[in-house]
Amino acid sequence: MMDTSAPIYLDYAATTPLDPAVIVAMTDCLAAEGGRGNPASLHGWGRRAAARIETARSEIAALIGAVAEEIVFTSGATESDNLALLGAARAAADRGRHLVSTRIEHKAGLDPCKRLQKEGFALTLVAPDQSGQIDPQALAAALRPETVLVSVMWVNNETGVIQDVAAIGALCRARGILFHTDAAQAVGKVPMRVRELPIDLMSFTAHKFYGPKGIGALYVRDGVRARLQPLLYGGGQERGLRPGTLPTHQIVGFGAACTLARAALEHEPQRLAALREQLWAHFGALGGVHLNGAGAPRVPGILNVSIEGVEGESLVTGLSDLAVSTGSACNSASAEPSYVLRALGRDTELAQSSLRFSLGRFSQPADIEAAAAAVRREVMRLRALSPAAEPQRSASEAQLVGEAGGPGRDVWVRFRLRVEAGRVAHAAYRVYGCPHTMAAAAWLAERVQGRAVADVVPGTPQEWAAALNVPAEKLGRLLTLEDALRECQRRGVTV
Repeated sequence: MMDTSAPIYLDYAATTPLDPAVIVAMTDCLAAEGGRGNPASLHGWGRRAAARIETARSEIAALIGAVAEEIVFTSGATESDNLALLGAARAAADRGRHLVSTRIEHKAGLDPCKRLQKEGFALTLVAPDQSGQIDPQALAAALRPETVLVSVMWVNNETGVIQDVAAIGALCRARGILFHTDAAQAVGKVPMRVRELPIDLMSFTAHKFYGPKGIGALYVRDGVRARLQPLLYGGGQERGLRPGTLPTHQIVGFGAACTLARAALEHEPQRLAALREQLWAHFGALGGVHLNGAGAPRVPGILNVSIEGVEGESLVTGLSDLAVSTGSACNSASAEPSYVLRALGRDTELAQSSLRFSLGRFSQPADIEAAAAAVRREVMRLRALSPAAEPQRSASEAQLVGEAGGPGRDVWVRFRLRVEAGRVAHAAYRVYGCPHTMAAAAWLAERVQGRAVADVVPGTPQEWAAALNVPAEKLGRLLTLEDALRECQRRGVTV
């Protein structure tokens, strides 16, 4: 069960907690009589470990509708993506050097493609429509005679949009092109019989459906193994495609998670869909809330929304009682919004103000109600602090107004200083921006009070950053605050 004293966990798409039954299976395997032996050893200990692994391999294959021999163990979906993309492309390099993928893939798929570009491969990235779906005909138009590999995510990790992998795979199969799909967000969430679909390679991982981290698999369709080069060498395990001693306890946990997921597919999708719609219904009253992926088929456990009038990182920081993800990358040095949402046509501001709620096995209706109340409270608070909530009024001798930044930018700030006898008697502010920006604006409003108008800028942005422990990549946002104060100063001198 989840810890009720912790924040409400609504980030199942990032990772899921271990199911108690998985913990029991792994603990038993770690016991002295469990998985002590190296599964490659021929003695009794090794044979028992190998038997446990093969049982788990069959459990994993059963969940996706494959046969056990088609399952290759890896450390997770990222390694599986790399093995599929790098291994298949390099093996086919003498036949063609063109790859096709999409603009909304996970970095675990895009970055290997970029690596292959450095090796001389050409790459075409197909754009989605505004709902987040890839049109099979648009993908077909990207195929060339020299195309050797196509890779498309089954379910997008941010929006939950489901792609038509059957149609895309059929296009590839008709042209003799290998088709790979990253199914990390699909396995255990949607029913699948992968052998009945035109899929050659499929990546997935245990920790997305209540299994352990550090273990995943690549489905390699029978007959495709010869068209795949390994990334690692030594030992010969997994028929030479992925050498290294197999982690018996992790694989046993993987198998147990698959068995549980297979049983849950009979009822869990309907329960999660109801919870998702319960949450979405609460957002209508807020206004200015956009559903990302609207109009497209989506997995039931993901709800991604963009909210007007708030900054994404500030919103998530204020939601300390919830564990959710944001499309904003404001907390990184790049400060770039979600490239997935930008590909769907969201502008920078909306892409940065997105929240991804992902629900799972331990989510309950009470969690949804609490989450909706927390989001409503924080959105209203941030919107009230924004300059957009206050009509602009002209400055006067008694009140100086300085503004910098603006709508659609990373920062929008307005200082309003009441002046008495040439000094600031009171300072008010409105601000839209990241938590560092908002904290700095409040800090500056306190420090300008009592200062002469000509000396209304208390130090430099560099000094403010040092005092407030603002990361170097946020310094530019403090410059915007300085601009607003200097506008107040200029107005005071000229009034």
